[in-house]
Amino acid sequence: MGTRRSYGGLDHFRMIAAVLVIAIHTSPLASFGPEGDFFLTRVLARVAVPFFFMVTGQFVLSDVLARKRGSSRRLFRYLKKTALLYGIAICIYIPIGIYAGHYKEMTVGLLLKMLFFDGTFYHLWYFPACLLGVMLVYLMSRCMDKRGMTAAAGGLYVLGLLGDSYYGLTQSIPVLSAAYEAGFQIFSYTRNGIFFAPLFLILGAEVGGEQPVGNKKDTGERGVTGRGFDGLLLVFSFLAMTGEAFLLRYLDFQRHDSMYLALIPTMICLYRVLLSWDRKPAKVLRILGAWIYILHPAMIVVVRGGAKAVHMTELLVDNSLGHYLAVTILSVIAAFLVSLLVIRLSRVRFGCSRAWVELDMEALGQNADFLKSRLERECLLMPAVKANAYGHGAVLVAGELNRRGVRAFCVACAEEGADLRAHGIEGEILILGYTHPDEFDLLLRYGLTQTVVDVSYGELLDRYGKAAKRKIPVHIGVDTGMHRIGEAWENVEGIAGLFHREYLAVEGLFTHLCADDVLKEREREFTLGQARAFYELAGRLKGRGCFCPKLHLQSSYSVLNYPELAGDYARVGIALYGVLSTREDTEKWKNALQPVLSLKTRVAAVKNLHPGEAVGYGLQFTADKEMQIATLSIGYADGLPRDLSGGVGSVLIGGVRAPILGRMCMDQTIVDISRVPMVQTGDEAVLIGRSGGEEITAADLAEQAGTITNEILSRLGARLERTVVRGEVQ
Repeated sequence: MGTRRSYGGLDHFRMIAAVLVIAIHTSPLASFGPEGDFFLTRVLARVAVPFFFMVTGQFVLSDVLARKRGSSRRLFRYLKKTALLYGIAICIYIPIGIYAGHYKEMTVGLLLKMLFFDGTFYHLWYFPACLLGVMLVYLMSRCMDKRGMTAAAGGLYVLGLLGDSYYGLTQSIPVLSAAYEAGFQIFSYTRNGIFFAPLFLILGAEVGGEQPVGNKKDTGERGVTGRGFDGLLLVFSFLAMTGEAFLLRYLDFQRHDSMYLALIPTMICLYRVLLSWDRKPAKVLRILGAWIYILHPAMIVVVRGGAKAVHMTELLVDNSLGHYLAVTILSVIAAFLVSLLVIRLSRVRFGCSRAWVELDMEALGQNADFLKSRLERECLLMPAVKANAYGHGAVLVAGELNRRGVRAFCVACAEEGADLRAHGIEGEILILGYTHPDEFDLLLRYGLTQTVVDVSYGELLDRYGKAAKRKIPVHIGVDTGMHRIGEAWENVEGIAGLFHREYLAVEGLFTHLCADDVLKEREREFTLGQARAFYELAGRLKGRGCFCPKLHLQSSYSVLNYPELAGDYARVGIALYGVLSTREDTEKWKNALQPVLSLKTRVAAVKNLHPGEAVGYGLQFTADKEMQIATLSIGYADGLPRDLSGGVGSVLIGGVRAPILGRMCMDQTIVDISRVPMVQTGDEAVLIGRSGGEEITAADLAEQAGTITNEILSRLGARLERTVVRGEVQ
């Protein structure tokens, strides 16, 4: 798997970048001296916009540059979304632009110039630059390799420099001066989507795709050293940029001051430092940072108008620092309110669903990264996506992991593997269980790898391969003590014979550790004994000339408890989804693993229940006081355990727990909402996940139902809509 960094540091720096952009447009230190303000707004703050471009490059263009399947489709979805946001921003600022007289001498040419290069309001240039830059990089990727693209984008950036901070040099060469003056009829600045954005978009994709500096197996000491080195380089490159900026200012070369040569190494080092910044990802900061950027010029108008109205112009406008602080505070408040509305509206897409599952793909990626970090570098993840990816949705989960570089999966049966292939999942797909000979054709048709459950089964596969005149890819299952499937490890002769079967392509050898979830002495000795038996078998096979490309024995618990046993694959299952089988285990690893799945439903009806009235089948619950109840559109046919009936389980509505009343029905569940204020038909109810400050976990349900989380999740029904939730990129 291509390990990805956690990008919590990027989320938090968005806020810093947003307030730096406000500084550019308010000059906080102007009242105290031009040099200090120049440093703040024309040097330090110039890292903000390239940072935004690099984030976009990492999360929008990485797959495009790697030519991954489906990347173009996702790219165009991003372009559509960004164009829509640009359109909203244009509408917000049209009244202010008209009031300020920006559009008095509007022509078609000027309108096109504003829409595609300058922005219809001064800060909105970022949106057309991002759209144009992304499209330009996409076109480059169709005909160049990464090195060629970087060189081309670097050349464009140098051309941009000559129309920006180094314009003084351009003016001294008549031919160049004339060329740039002609260009400035089309765009006002070279700080745009042609000259400025492409380089940082590509750098974001490239730097963001590097191996994590702090990977546990990198080793820990090396990780700290790597971060320290990046930090030191950042200091030196930023000092160089500062010197460059002040020199160009002294020489009076600058037509504008967005582009510096030293800005390139500064941004590379800064981005690497931020990627190694150990912070939890925060979707709300992404939304908040974007809206601070969009709304802050409007807040400048509000502050100036409000200051005049309350006779505080001297403090809030004339004092540059006071002006900056007032604009920043108002911008954060306005952005926070808009962000709440955006988050609220983003949930409207579930409005037509009676009940649904939300999948947090950021959490999935973090979990995969963490599990990979516990393994040797050579050991790859082979996620278990059987049972519809433990109820999460196998196609969605495998597709996301494919996008993140995972190229091996395991399933329970041939039908599951065939379904993944039919939906475009790439890489090895290993069937862990038995496939009936009548379905052997699925193995070849869909390029699946079959487990040899014992020697006689291997002979069946070999005969089928001979009849089909094609080799069957297989992994040999080995029984080292679980006594489920697999040939006994002691039968070296029989297992070695499978390697010599003409129509079997033996690509792996594996066993299953059955007591690795417990670290008591008895279970630990048994687990280590299984591992010794497995590797002893592998060694004896090698001595007989039987080469086995892949060895694997680990699943979720052994990755956590016995990382030193790693082979070539780790068949991670429940831990990948952010939970473990019991509450105790889940709590132990809660800081490292994040739940991927939330289960939600709708309130279908709200009723009053009077004393003496009963609820549901069998009249199991009778009210002894006035109550208010709600009927939810979910039941045991959706996979909820019926054992949650009768007040054992509860749901969250508006952040308040509502106990389940009476017997759960096949398609509906009744809850007590007497303590929940203002519940209405259509409101959201959470069965697994967060609501307000409360949370119900899969481990809670498992404990209440007397089972394990694996069963709770894997039983979630097919009629539940699975919907992906991921952080927005800007």
